[in-house]
Amino acid sequence: EVHLVQSGGGSVQAGGSLRLSCAVSGFTLDEYGIGWFRQAPGKGREGVSCIRSSDGSRYYRDSVKGRFTITEDKAKNMVYLQMNSLKPEDTAVYYCAAPDIFGGGCYRSGPSAVEYDYWGQGTQVTVSS
Repeated sequence: EVHLVQSGGGSVQAGGSLRLSCAVSGFTLDEYGIGWFRQAPGKGREGVSCIRSSDGSRYYRDSVKGRFTITEDKAKNMVYLQMNSLKPEDTAVYYCAAPDIFGGGCYRSGPSAVEYDYWGQGTQVTVSS
């Protein structure tokens, strides 16, 4: 049984920070690296950041580089997305997800949604100006 349960999120002013959490059960983070995705109103789902489990590489889409940081606590099976210097364009529902194969789905430009099979329930992040 694979489950991803998210927490965190909320509403902040531009320039503020939020930390998203993803609790993973049914597998370990050594087996599958987690990706973070988001879907803004009127837009499609886009990859935000990911950890490639095969080598531990961490990647971010260009628009969040220098502001977002993905981390993990393998002992607790937790993954986090620290979001700093938030902008209104970061407003979206954020999802954590796991791929169906070891080392899959995580690329230099960010995670590819089609290669992820297990998804958290999503959490709203709203950044106001």
